[in-house]
Amino acid sequence: MVKLGTGVLTDQRRQPDRGQLRQLVAQLAGQRRAGREVVVVSSGAVGAGMGVLGYEKRPAELADLQACAAVGQSRLMATYSELFGEFGFSVGQVLLTHDDLRHHGRHLNARNTLVTLLGRGVIPIINENDAVSTTELKFGDNDRLSALVTCLLPADLLVILTSVDGVLEGFDGPKPRVIPVIDRIDARLEGLAGGTVSHVSVGGMATKIAAARMVMRAGIPLVIASGRNPGALARIVEGEEEGTLFVPTPGKLRGRKRWIAFFHHPCGTIRVDDGAGHALRDQGKSLLPPGVIDCEGEFARGDVVRICDAEGTEFARGVTAYSAVEIRARTLSRVEIVHRDNLVIL
Repeated sequence: MVKLGTGVLTDQRRQPDRGQLRQLVAQLAGQRRAGREVVVVSSGAVGAGMGVLGYEKRPAELADLQACAAVGQSRLMATYSELFGEFGFSVGQVLLTHDDLRHHGRHLNARNTLVTLLGRGVIPIINENDAVSTTELKFGDNDRLSALVTCLLPADLLVILTSVDGVLEGFDGPKPRVIPVIDRIDARLEGLAGGTVSHVSVGGMATKIAAARMVMRAGIPLVIASGRNPGALARIVEGEEEGTLFVPTPGKLRGRKRWIAFFHHPCGTIRVDDGAGHALRDQGKSLLPPGVIDCEGEFARGDVVRICDAEGTEFARGVTAYSAVEIRARTLSRVEIVHRDNLVIL
């Protein structure tokens, strides 16, 4: 899985940079020729449309963003089709919204579509369906989308190619240094991740760190590297030092656990006491009524909820077997509010 950011796809005129696109496609085609399955999450549609519609910076209004996306997506796909065609490969456009991945039936259908394309030798080019998506266009980003699709398949590796060489330490000093390996995301690392100042991009390093947190928990490695370095992808796949490697948690989460953990906007929160927290984290237990301190929000049976400690820090997510009304009534006993099979420790 390779995510290509807007900064490495467009030129100063906000148009697709054909020379840069060509070298990126050459790298991707090289991996496909080596027998590896390649899936691409590509930004750049809004940026490409901005140039056509005469915007000098990313518009703020949703309708303007959607117009840019509608114009730019077709131009971007035409360029990909032409360039990959020069190497003998076909591409397929897959546009997704958050609901496509949240709804379990559509989630499985999206996965089946991608698997079928790969089986036919087609390279999927994935993007947010920006022309119709509302909430995700305002708050989403393709770093998150690439992490979700990585978990959906699941892929063996996610590579985010961007305009910087990796996660930088001392980036505001005279000699910034790339951090080569990260095995834990903590407050210090998050402090290094600032937002973008690009006029065409949505995210920044902060969204990439959030994506890394997700795929690491799923048991999948991630590399952030510069898309301006020819041959970077081959070096990454061969295990050479390139960019920043995020080391995954041992063992991959199963498909249903990934779906619970990553593909929902939780409908509410259940706060538990220390004893319940210990039982869930360390003993593999289900959540029982005595451990519940309180619940927030209005959720129904079958909804995904956050599970937080007494201080409000989320440490798990799960599918609740009871509604918020039933839990607040304090009449439940000898039942499992969230069964262990429907719970994921984050």
